[in-house]
Amino acid sequence: MITVEKADFFSPESQYLIEKLSSELAAITGNSGKSHFTADSLEEERSLWVLARNPQGEAIGCGAIRPLTQHIAELKRMFADRSSPGIGQALLDFLETSAAQRGYTELWLETRHVNVRAVRFYLKNGYGQIENYGPYIGREEAVCFSKTLRPVHLA
Repeated sequence: MITVEKADFFSPESQYLIEKLSSELAAITGNSGKSHFTADSLEEERSLWVLARNPQGEAIGCGAIRPLTQHIAELKRMFADRSSPGIGQALLDFLETSAAQRGYTELWLETRHVNVRAVRFYLKNGYGQIENYGPYIGREEAVCFSKTLRPVHLA
């Protein structure tokens, strides 16, 4: 079973997975994606960095949410090492629920058209394509998605 938990962005495990993600993105898209996400964005209230772990406790995936507006969070640096099935789904489910718990009503993200695996994954999970936003405006290689989150009622 895969578990997902809040984690330290600066931990060796987190940094290892970020580097794996960056090198994989560079191979797929020609860009590591590092320029649009820094640790500073995790200092904002309502931001979150998480790691996915396998049953042995090894970090096998990562992801983050950060605020874009009062009601919209952005999904960033999502990565699964594909060592076992369901990592990406576990990460996405956890981050969507966490975003809703933090009061966000939508989750936005950007990937590249050429990253076909990611595009299919987000479409399969109910994301719809939107106009490119922020730093992705006018970038033909970029594709942006949005999903309306279900409200989470805390007991």
